[in-house]
Order: sequence, then C-alpha cells, then structure tokens
Amino acid sequence: EHGQDSRELMVRECQQHRELGTCPRESLSFHSLFSTLSISREPGSRHGAKDGAVGSSQGCGSAGSGAATATPALFEAGRDGQSPQVVVLVGAPGMGKTTMVRKVMVEWREGSLHTHFDFVFCLDCKAIVLPMEASVADLVSQGCPGLPVPPEEILDEQKRILFVFDGFEALGFSLLGPEAELSSDPREVKPLELTLMSLLKKTVLPKASLLITTRPRALGSLRRCLKGDCHLEIVELLGFAAARREEYFHRYFEKPDIADMAFRFARGNQILYSLCAIPAMSWTVCTILQQELCGKKTLLECSRATTGMMMSYLSQLLKPRDGDKPQVLQQFLLQLCSLAAEGIWKHKVLFEEKEIKDRGLEQSALLPFFLNEKIPGEGEDRGSVYAFTHLHLQEFFAAMFYLLEDDGEMVYSLGRLEKDVKKLLESYNQCRKDLKVTVRFLFGLVSQKSIEYMDKSIGCRISPGAREELLEWLQGRHRDLSQPGQALELSEMDTFHFLFEMNEESFAQSALGHFTALHLQDTKLSLYDQMALSFCIQHWAGLGCVTLQGCSFHWHHPEAELDASGVSKGGGHPDGLGVRRREELPCPIHLLCRALRHRDSALQLLRLQWCGLSESCCAELAALLAEHPGPARLELADSSLGDSDVHLLCRGLRTPGCRLRVLR
Repeated sequence: EHGQDSRELMVRECQQHRELGTCPRESLSFHSLFSTLSISREPGSRHGAKDGAVGSSQGCGSAGSGAATATPALFEAGRDGQSPQVVVLVGAPGMGKTTMVRKVMVEWREGSLHTHFDFVFCLDCKAIVLPMEASVADLVSQGCPGLPVPPEEILDEQKRILFVFDGFEALGFSLLGPEAELSSDPREVKPLELTLMSLLKKTVLPKASLLITTRPRALGSLRRCLKGDCHLEIVELLGFAAARREEYFHRYFEKPDIADMAFRFARGNQILYSLCAIPAMSWTVCTILQQELCGKKTLLECSRATTGMMMSYLSQLLKPRDGDKPQVLQQFLLQLCSLAAEGIWKHKVLFEEKEIKDRGLEQSALLPFFLNEKIPGEGEDRGSVYAFTHLHLQEFFAAMFYLLEDDGEMVYSLGRLEKDVKKLLESYNQCRKDLKVTVRFLFGLVSQKSIEYMDKSIGCRISPGAREELLEWLQGRHRDLSQPGQALELSEMDTFHFLFEMNEESFAQSALGHFTALHLQDTKLSLYDQMALSFCIQHWAGLGCVTLQGCSFHWHHPEAELDASGVSKGGGHPDGLGVRRREELPCPIHLLCRALRHRDSALQLLRLQWCGLSESCCAELAALLAEHPGPARLELADSSLGDSDVHLLCRGLRTPGCRLRVLR
C-alpha cells in the first residue's frame, strides 16, 4: 500500500545514515554483484537441513544477474509450518554478514520481499553512540527521514516490519538489565540501551521480525538475551563453496578472459584457493590482481605471491583498529603467533579457554578477527574452545612467530616455544612435511617488501635476521642427496615455491648459484607451479641441464580440467561461467621456454620425456632453438608428436642461430 517509491526512499536514506564499510570496503553499487555463500543451520533447526545457500556480494561492478534470493530462504516456514521471528547470522569477520544485510535491503527494495515485509529498518550497532534517549518511533524517523507516513502508523503493523541489528557484538552495554525497566510502548522514550533491549527481548513490537548479525564470540550472550517463546533460527555463514569462488571471480572482473585468467592464477595455488573460501579474502585477491594488471599485459607477469595476499588481507582486517598503539598491536600479535606456532607443532587447531587467558588474549578487541569462539551449549560442562578462522591463517601466524621482533618485555612462560628457525627447517626437511605452508610463509615474510609493508601498513616489526639461515638451509639441503662428482641438481618443487614466495632476484641467485641441474619427475605443474619455476629459472645463471620426465603442464587445475564439451566437469555455472576459451591459452610449455630464453642462460641439455607435448609445444621449442645459442642437446623421448609437429620443430633447426648438435 505504501508503494515502490517509499521502499526506494527508505533504502536510500538508511544507506546514507549508516556506516557501510566494514571489510572489505565497497561503493554503494555493492548490490550489483552477488555470489552464493554456504550456510549451516544449527542442529535441531526447523528446516531439518544441515546445509543450504544464501546470497552474498563482494566488490563492485555492473548489474548482477539473478543470484539466489537470500531473505525468503531465511524467513520461510519450516516443517512445522511456522516462520521464524528471529534469524541470527553468525560468522567470523569477512564472512559476509554485513553484505547479507545489504542484500536484504536491496531485495526488499526490488520487491522480492513484498509479501513478507512492508518496512525494513537497519540499525548499525557499530555506529550507535551512548548515552542518549530515544523511542522505537524515534529510531525509525531519525534513521529514515522522509517517510511517507508517520512512524506510529507504520509500527501499528508489527507483522510486516523487519528490524535488522548489524554487528550485535559491538553493543557496548549490559544485556542483563531488569525486565521491569524495559518498554512495551514504541512511543515511550527511554535510554537507548533499554529501547534496543526491548526490541531484542520483544517486550515492544513482539510480532515484528528480527535479523541479527554477530560474531561467534557474542552468540552466547545473544542467546541469553533472546530467551523466550519467539521462533528463533541460527544460521552460520561458512563462506564460498568451490564453485562459488569461480563465480565470484567472474562477477568481480568485467572481462570474461581476465576473470578466467585470474581464477586460474588462484586455483593453481592451493593455499590461496583454499583461503578464497573467506569472501573478504576473495575480494582481497581479486583487488590485488586487478591492481597488478594495471600497466601489465597479462597476469603471467604478476609478482604478488601468497604472503603478499595474506598481508593485504591482514591490513584490511586491522584497518578499523588504526587507533591502537603500535606496541599494543605488537604485543597482541606476539601472543597470537605464539599460540598459532604451538598449535602447529602439536598438530592442534582447537584451543581451550585457559590457553587464551594465559596469554592475555581474551580481553583484546582484536581476537574475534582471527579466532572463532565456540561457546558450550546448555548442559555442556566445559568452557569455550577457540580455532583460527582458517588453518592457513594459523600457519601464517606461526611463521610470524619466528620473525616478529620482541622488545624483551614479553614474559615467556608455560614452556613456550623458542624462536628457533633452524629447528623448524630441519624438522620440515626430515619428517614434518606438514610444516611446508609455515615454511613457505617464512620465506615470504622475510622479503624486504614484506618487512616494509608490515611496518608501514600494519604497524609491526619483522626481523630480517632469519634470511641468512634460510639461505644456508636452501643451499645445503640438496647437497647431501648428490653423489660425488655429480652435478648438483634440484628435484623438489618446494624450493621453487619458497623462492617465488620471497620474490627477490638477488636471494634467488644466491640460493641457486651452487646448482647446475633441474630434474622433476611425475609432477603435475599448475599455473602457479609454472610461474614459480619460471621465476627461478630466469635468475639461475648456472643452470645447464633441465630434465622433466612424466610431467604435465596445466593451465587449469588438474582436478578441474574440461571435458570434450568445454564445460567444467563439476557441472555448469550460471551465465556460462563454466565455458572456457582453450584456444586463447598459451602453449603448455610457454612459461618454461620463455624463462629458458633469458640472456644469462647457460642451458646445454633439455630433456622433455613423456610430457605429452603438442603441436604448439614444437613451435615454442623451435623459437627457443632459434633464439638461444646454448642448447646442444634436445631429447623428446616417447612423445606423442606427429609429422606436422616435427615439421614445426625443423623450422627452428634450420635457423642460423640454432647450435643444436644432438636431437633424440
């Protein structure tokens, strides 16, 4: 009865009167991009389903395309035929809670929720200033001025109203006030905390619906506040499922070919791809890749490795805390990193409440950004348990533990770990291969760029002292495997991952200078692997022999290769996102050959055996032979090459610059 115009006015006014930026920060066109989030309903949910999907958005761009509608899925009737009056969205920072609130507002404006609600009022708990006094009617009129009808008339239709509390954990007052002081009249002016409590406890407007977002740590106090006979549903936001990560990349980038290349970059990096389950991390990765493309032709020239992405994500999370003193942040990170490292050494991802308190972490406002708290349910005789929001985040902080500078004021007790980098490296080398990601972050964090970024953008100091230990370890770890008189060769991809993570030419040159051969066997090389290998070869002046046996080159992830139809085996995607343009991709060995053509190359022998070479590979090899004066021997054993392929290769052999002596 109030019309579409009034809905658009209210959304516009409400957006102007609340802080839209949590993490990440976007423009008001956020609603144009939506990707689906995985959810988990609390056991015993009215729907009886464990998993489902709701809509979310990150980033900004052109108009969206029919994403799943979020709010009806949240407020629809369950098996008992009753719709929930209160829906609580629970999730760690960056999981998309505020984005979900925005989607609710947009869907309501567009009429998707017309049959559910006539009015939606959003309260940003982070922006509430106390002390002040107000009635529910005041909140409505002040938050959305210019309403077509008086607030009192609107509030008379309780069942058609949705109140949204975004960021419940930010409410800075006790939730245990006397029931007698609560209000039952929406026109009654009371201290703001009592007015808000009256809405939450439903002493005022008991038939109105509530949508509340909160971090896991505040869920216990919210439960106690909501006790009563209201129909309640708790939904946990789990982030992006695998297919939705790809969808998100395509919605973020305007050009399909760029989106496809960016997603291949992330998909080929297992650590980065896993972290992209966190919506804010997907936004961070896409934003960085977009910035890298400025002034560069392709993403193949991008230099930002996983550590750089993690530091940018960390910087985004900590931006709201810019007012904290640097020493407070440094102290917090030291304790948090100590917890992470101890957990990694003990194969431990869950931490007891006592462990958090012993480190003085429980009082820090920063804690919920990195640790999820699971509060015991009713009748459970135990304290809360904590876990890092992602295992790779714990591994990142574990690496930081060995590098963060300590003023000497930290008191180490409880038999905590020593900052022994050599012990970490030797343990990885000998038996603890599960430490690989931590070691990889270790290399990334000691680069000069990382040290400067952490200091300027985050405000914590990284010690460069471990660089020499890392260099000595890389130089020495392969020598024990070589026979006397044999060329020193590298045969494990992790070395190239470590050097690419640091991304420093001089360090790579020093680390590789003692080796003269590369030998990889039965290795599936993702796009990220090829980029790491290419970076190292370009700075490996003494590399004389390259042997790849039974290796395959993938521009898509090996588990996501296309079938003959050109659509992902995992099923189709909306808007044709699963369709690939294989003809636009470079030859599989393009990066390898490009790296081998660097001016200081000493290459003499190239073996590509049982690698499934194609016609385009022969064209690349021909160009390599024509432009590189060094190779004297080329071995292409047991390949699938045909006559036309060899004709292409012969073009390179006939060029004046070719010095090849042996072709096998």
